[in-house]
Amino acid sequence: MEQKTAKKRILTGVQPSGILHIGNYFGAISASVKLQEEADESFLFIADFHSLTVNPDPDALRERVKQVALDFLACGIDPAKTLFFRQSDVPEVCELSWILNCITGVGLLERAHSYKDKIAKGFSPNNGLFSYPVLMAADILLYKSTLVPVGKDQKQHLEITRDIAIRFNQMYGETLVVPDGYINTDVAVVPGLDGQKMSKSYNNTIEIFGNPKAIRKKIMGMPTDCKTLEEPKDPDTCNVFALYKLFSTKAQQEEMAERYRAGNYGYGHAKQALFDAYMDFFAPMRKRREELEADPGYVESVLKTSAEKAKAVAQETLLQVQKAVGLR
Repeated sequence: MEQKTAKKRILTGVQPSGILHIGNYFGAISASVKLQEEADESFLFIADFHSLTVNPDPDALRERVKQVALDFLACGIDPAKTLFFRQSDVPEVCELSWILNCITGVGLLERAHSYKDKIAKGFSPNNGLFSYPVLMAADILLYKSTLVPVGKDQKQHLEITRDIAIRFNQMYGETLVVPDGYINTDVAVVPGLDGQKMSKSYNNTIEIFGNPKAIRKKIMGMPTDCKTLEEPKDPDTCNVFALYKLFSTKAQQEEMAERYRAGNYGYGHAKQALFDAYMDFFAPMRKRREELEADPGYVESVLKTSAEKAKAVAQETLLQVQKAVGLR
């Protein structure tokens, strides 16, 4: 029998892997902001332990953690509704990860798609990369999360978490909450500047808080077809229009679509409209981020205060696990 808590407790982790772009916003960030309104309790952590699998430069890692904290707070994460903390500020996750490693079969980890994909791409594997799903399981199970938002690429890792929790409970009695996954089907698929999926690996991103001049240059340089200014154009096949829809109202979209079809409306006009809509959309968040950046003490206090509250939950779970396996 799976143990469940009465509360709807949502947990999300975000890796500090670089500058966040609008694909991240319309995916993980906006979903986290929305879910904090729906959950009884919301936990969001910056996964700095996970990032060590690629051996980042220490100073770069610290800076990326800082930037992620600023970005998520500026975009609407509310410390009054979400415990927002660094993963490494709750080291209990490492002890639970070790205990879970000791009941996890090697074959289960060898079947992990993300590990196999990285090996196929020539990554030099380390044990952290191999056992990544176990640390992810510890992240989820430590806080007795009931619901975990995951992308399609992380769905298998959640299934591994469920397998590990069920096995633990079968071996030691009902101790861990077996979480459910949540795939948000409303998340927009954000195209990059070149029409492919927006991704840092494709170098086709628009940063959330990028330099306005640099962002405008990127947008104005987007590839389009060769139709002249006078010719009618099809908005449904245009990547500029696809991005414009992310930042505009239904009425604004219909107006631009009519201009496309009527002709005498160039792609340069559409790109300028896209840039203006992007700037208007993120203007309040840019202002908030500037305020946060000017008050680093506040940002640090948010992370520390949240970590203390998360740590209280973690210690309770870990004590139950320790007793179950015979360590207490």
